[in-house]
Amino acid sequence: MTNADLTQQRPGTTRTLLRAGADGGAVRRTMLPGGLRIITEEMPSVRSATFGIWVGVGSRDETPSLAGATHYLEHLLFKGTRRRDALAISSALDEVGGEMNAFTSKEYTCYYARVLDRDLPLAIDVIADMVTSSLIATADVNGERGVILEEIAMNEDDPADAVQEAFAGELFGDSPLGRPILGTVASINALTRTSINGWYRRRYVAPNIVVTAAGNLTHREVVRAVTKAFRAADALGPDGGVPATPRTGAQRLRGRAAVRVIERPTEQANLVLGMPGMSRTDDRRFALGVLNSALGGGMSSRLFQEVREKRGLAYSVYSFAAHYAELGMFGVYAGCLPQKIDEVLDVCRTELARAAAEGITEEELRRGIGSLKGGYVLGLEDTGQRMTRLGKSELAYGELLSIDEMLRHIDAVTLDDVRAVAADLLAAPQTLAVVGPFDPDRDFAPAA
Repeated sequence: MTNADLTQQRPGTTRTLLRAGADGGAVRRTMLPGGLRIITEEMPSVRSATFGIWVGVGSRDETPSLAGATHYLEHLLFKGTRRRDALAISSALDEVGGEMNAFTSKEYTCYYARVLDRDLPLAIDVIADMVTSSLIATADVNGERGVILEEIAMNEDDPADAVQEAFAGELFGDSPLGRPILGTVASINALTRTSINGWYRRRYVAPNIVVTAAGNLTHREVVRAVTKAFRAADALGPDGGVPATPRTGAQRLRGRAAVRVIERPTEQANLVLGMPGMSRTDDRRFALGVLNSALGGGMSSRLFQEVREKRGLAYSVYSFAAHYAELGMFGVYAGCLPQKIDEVLDVCRTELARAAAEGITEEELRRGIGSLKGGYVLGLEDTGQRMTRLGKSELAYGELLSIDEMLRHIDAVTLDDVRAVAADLLAAPQTLAVVGPFDPDRDFAPAA
């Protein structure tokens, strides 16, 4: 089911996206008048259900004056509505042994709860009440400010987190993707109740919201409960609403040789070395997944073997890929003793250059494909992951692939596919971020 199919679905209709099969239950989507989308996957063999409300807004949508507002708002929605105060919100699911949480990313926000199947109506009522009817009280805005500043401080105190933030900031520059999701001390201190509430009212609208649920449920009952909750809050919007337009149009990063060093009196040096990647809808992303697995995706990967097993230079070393609407990033992380950082960097640069020039071997291709397939299928063994797959597919990918379709895409990756991706991405100029006991002007250039 593609994004084109989504735009053609009429409000007030229900469509089956995937029929029940060996890899899962039926997946159905209902579009309510006003544009709110409800997607469920029926899993009759389990006794739980996970419910989530996804909002198509993240930190990349913020202007500099609103930096951190999306994450700030996530905190505030737990503080009280017209019907429940903060204690009532938290105790409602505690009383039935449920779990409730939320997260903010660069491109979307999600509020979710996992409960026994019989308690799904309660989870829907509580989460929908939070998302549609938050008071955003001035006292809560002021009170939560200190909590968020503590979260920023905690993030900055963790060198592994700090180096990732520094890398993204250096790679993407002073752009929404380059700024931290949490915002900065200055931006959080400058946010007011008026600005946060305005952001809430503009962005938390029906066409920009996707509701997903997976577990022992029936689609009709979920639609009925969600409709009731949103209608009670007058949050369905006018007839004829349409989903928000996907993000497009950003230029692909050309990459640049850049280094950022953050001096910290730590016992360990943390580094990220990388370059621009690819968008999440790029057809080559499956080949990149195999390449990532071969380079630094597990204990048999090149980086793990060369950096840890053969030389004992670091405890933690891995590669990673991050995908956004129209661009992405690829990088290598390592944590090592400060005196070993030059040798670790040399090995990482050598392995990236070797992969760019030669690609990977047949054996690495086979292992990479097997790793991707196993990781994907095993990751869908619970209702939470199934719910997440539905939300990301609808908001981020614009299509929902069955498990068999995903596995076929992975199986179709060839050596030539991986070599082409490696030659295209890994030969780009490299961005380096380092956190550790180093002079900010220290030269980390590769040896001549």
